[in-house]
Amino acid sequence: MQTLHARAMKEMFLLASLALLSRVHSTGFTADYEYVWNTREQNRCIEIPEDLRLCHGIGYPRMLLPNLLEHDSVAEVKQQAGSWVPLVHRRCHPGTQVFLCSLFASVCLEKPVYPCQQLCESVRDACSPIMESFGFLWPEMFKCDRFPHEENEMCINGNLSSNPDVPEPKAACPQCDIGMNTDFILENMCASEFAIKAKVKKTKTQNMDKKVILQRKKKTVWNKNQSIREPKKLMLYLKNGALCPCEQLDNKKDHYLIMVRKVDERYLLTGIHQWDEERSEFQKLLNQIKTHKCSALDSIFK
Repeated sequence: MQTLHARAMKEMFLLASLALLSRVHSTGFTADYEYVWNTREQNRCIEIPEDLRLCHGIGYPRMLLPNLLEHDSVAEVKQQAGSWVPLVHRRCHPGTQVFLCSLFASVCLEKPVYPCQQLCESVRDACSPIMESFGFLWPEMFKCDRFPHEENEMCINGNLSSNPDVPEPKAACPQCDIGMNTDFILENMCASEFAIKAKVKKTKTQNMDKKVILQRKKKTVWNKNQSIREPKKLMLYLKNGALCPCEQLDNKKDHYLIMVRKVDERYLLTGIHQWDEERSEFQKLLNQIKTHKCSALDSIFK
């Protein structure tokens, strides 16, 4: 049986091929993007690298360079695409990977075929609240009105919203997901600016958010940017935390590994995991935190 993503991407490839055969052009959109496409010096097809985690094994073997985001090299694609892997893992929408890979690992065809505006809007509406929980906005490069309407048949629609194999999003706040493995936690850490060991003292609901007050004693575990240091009196906010449960915040006895990102003048709680040095997996995580290299998120989420 084909996997969901394999079926999705084969469907995507078929839709793209049929779109080219039909020669149906949208007014305005196609002309704009054909101009960019035709001014490239050289387009080439390459095998999708195994370490392009976002799209390797997606359902088709080869991708186009430059891609539809105008990334010229494999290294650039890997760097930019890597930061979107955690969003796919969140399963906020069944078409997230289809949408992203249609841009990052574009199908090798004679002419470019973009994702449909409707697919973009559907993924954006489902996933942008998750991104906002971590202090990120839907980026300008994915502005949905840049893409064509599916009625023109020159775009990829995904058509996955009703697939019963896709699990529903978890009810817990995304920052409080306790089911993540070591790799997911490291990816979550890279969306943060520092991590600390601390205990929760109390919480208060403030509008749609939850204010998290920590006990005074805490220890810095990791800091991405030494110019940003946690204040002595650290007040955290769980974005949209009034709307979802976070069982870790109910436990005032245990230590937690808490990840934080500064947005404007607020410090957002982006992850919270039980501190358990007796577990070998947690010890492995602490060791990996010291050496893990993060993608340049600031250059991506604009």
